[in-house]
Amino acid sequence: MAFEEYDKYEQSELVQKWLRENGLSIVVGIAIGLVGIFGWQQWNNHQARNEAEAAQLYKQAQIATASGKPEIAAQLTDQLMADHAKSPYAVFAVSDRAKQQVQDKQLDKAETSLAWAESHADAPALKSLTQLRIAQVELARGNGAAALATLDRMPATDYQGLAQELRGDVLVKLGRSDDARKAYQAALTALGEDAPQRGALQMKLDDLAVAGKQGA
Repeated sequence: MAFEEYDKYEQSELVQKWLRENGLSIVVGIAIGLVGIFGWQQWNNHQARNEAEAAQLYKQAQIATASGKPEIAAQLTDQLMADHAKSPYAVFAVSDRAKQQVQDKQLDKAETSLAWAESHADAPALKSLTQLRIAQVELARGNGAAALATLDRMPATDYQGLAQELRGDVLVKLGRSDDARKAYQAALTALGEDAPQRGALQMKLDDLAVAGKQGA
């Protein structure tokens, strides 16, 4: 037997021996891998179905609200909270409920709804938007200190124009005109030149300037 042939034979024997010793573990590993892939696909499909169901429920809640059927909208929102609490559609629905509660002058209930939405909002941008709404309700309830604390929880780069304008509104209510002016100016800086709220912001700054002259 030539050296090369012997070498091939030896390698073949080593491979066969290794397979005999490790073959079962290879089969098990492949099986586990296939189960893992299948399980992952099943989980993804399950998540997709859940999200589609949540989207449908939210759409139905919107239609019910637009049709003047608040009771049905409330039932659908409750179902989203119970069955799809981790879905952003549940957060959307509860935020819509809070908006209606604000319109109905039920500010305490609106704050409770928004607190639920904040705790269930996984997306950072959605959580920040919810916090902005909470601060608006807290200001409407006359709780300026709580509104400032809520705004402080927001990342500084999120909704800068809206957050700084609201901060200015809160500071005006608290009698902190200089700080309010800084907040309004920061809001103007954050907003684009064509932002529709620039005019209202400038009016707030002008009002502060007039009040400052009258108080001098």
